[in-house]
Amino acid sequence: WSAVGQCPIEKTMALLGTKSAMLIMREAYYGTTRFEDFWRRVGVTKAAASARLTELVDAGLLRRRPYKEPGQRSRDEYVLTDAGLDFMPVVWAMFEWGQRHLPHPTPIRLTHKGCGADAKVTIRCTDGHDVPPNELAVRLAIKNG
Repeated sequence: WSAVGQCPIEKTMALLGTKSAMLIMREAYYGTTRFEDFWRRVGVTKAAASARLTELVDAGLLRRRPYKEPGQRSRDEYVLTDAGLDFMPVVWAMFEWGQRHLPHPTPIRLTHKGCGADAKVTIRCTDGHDVPPNELAVRLAIKNG
């Protein structure tokens, strides 16, 4: 069996492996919904923002929602879907890694809104156990029949 073309990491990177896609997802989580705000906050051209937003909508991570300002034409804003919310731990894991391993960490922290304690991304098995990296395995699921 070869992972080439089949690996979920490869497929995800093909879809979301650009800096602008990751930063658009970050901004969508922070509450950005309008096209003008995305391209300004992410620091890309309007064409790049438009392309990434279209890709993220087509992939089901964002959805378009129409809105209309008084006296203006109808436009679309962009909001996270359930799939987009499910993707956010990937973004937060990158945030954590950058804080630990890159120079000049930011004073920003991930925290639990409920109690204020620091939060971190963890891997947990379906039986509820935290799984440290040295105990994580990958196996091929074989279909019967």
